[in-house]
Amino acid sequence: MGIVLLILQIIGIIIGTLIGLFILELAFVAFIPGFSVPKQPLEKSKQPAKEKEVKPTRSRKDVSFKVKETSLSVWLYLPENLPAPVPCIIMGHGLGGTKAMGLDQYAVRFQEAGLAVLAFDYRHLGESEGEPRQLIWIPYQLQDYLAAIEYARSLKEIDPSRIALWGTSFSGGHVIVIAAKDNEIACVCSQVPWLDSHEAGREALKRTGIKQALRMVPHGQRDFVRSWFGLSPHKIPIAGKPGSIAVIADSEAWNGYGELAPGDFINEVCARIVIRMDKYRPIKHIAKVRCPVLLQITDKDISHPLSSVEKIKKRLGKLAEVIHYPIAHFDIYTGDNFEKAVNDQIDFFKKHLQK
Repeated sequence: MGIVLLILQIIGIIIGTLIGLFILELAFVAFIPGFSVPKQPLEKSKQPAKEKEVKPTRSRKDVSFKVKETSLSVWLYLPENLPAPVPCIIMGHGLGGTKAMGLDQYAVRFQEAGLAVLAFDYRHLGESEGEPRQLIWIPYQLQDYLAAIEYARSLKEIDPSRIALWGTSFSGGHVIVIAAKDNEIACVCSQVPWLDSHEAGREALKRTGIKQALRMVPHGQRDFVRSWFGLSPHKIPIAGKPGSIAVIADSEAWNGYGELAPGDFINEVCARIVIRMDKYRPIKHIAKVRCPVLLQITDKDISHPLSSVEKIKKRLGKLAEVIHYPIAHFDIYTGDNFEKAVNDQIDFFKKHLQK
């Protein structure tokens, strides 16, 4: 009996020591000076500025709605010369993206096809309110999608029974989660989606190694702990050059964000997302989705494993429509690849939204 108690005491001491060391580590990374990360302003793309400029169409309206007293900036597109109510597509961008980062080119095409569009900036980003700035927090972004749906359904111009969701990359996972929560969603377009952080994380480790992952953890911890005490956030770049401290540090993301981002885009984010991001698994919600889902998959995508797509396709069965494109992740946003992808989306939406 005495030996058992001694062993338990030793285990207790070890556990207590480990907890104490962890608390000390958190305090160290949260409060020591000199922990800043160099900013990485995105390099200007070769695309002429006039082509990147978002020019409002005649029937696009700047509107807003509130989520917990915080106002979200919204672009509302209504098709011309069509009797109301009309179907509506709700659009939110990917990781750190804003509506000015290319959503207009999709929305105009949907509008021309006779569909209304509601494109919004998440809280803390773009033209929406919210402090601290540049916070990407997954529960908040899911709440913003749900609030956008509620707002769209409240408009007399919109048919509340014909609401579709559009998401890309990180928000390609959001729309699947939201469709699982709201069984009245008519259909979902998930473009180059983030489906499973566990599988994506394993791919990232193969690509960049454990050293890069370990370098990122203290930055996430620093931002988290500082938020507990109401201190200023610790920020890191969203996209960065290979080997740098950034949420996505590789040449494809660096060039892709540079190609898509408007001149006033802020390439930084509160670092806590690097800790929360690895727990995000939209794939776990698939069983509750009851509407058609278009999955647009880029086969050369380095960050989104095809194995996740196969799992979702199997679980959705006849509800899944999967289209593969022999390109990389960011290629789908521009040129002929964009034309192919957006036309596939229009066909999908017409099939499931128009009476």
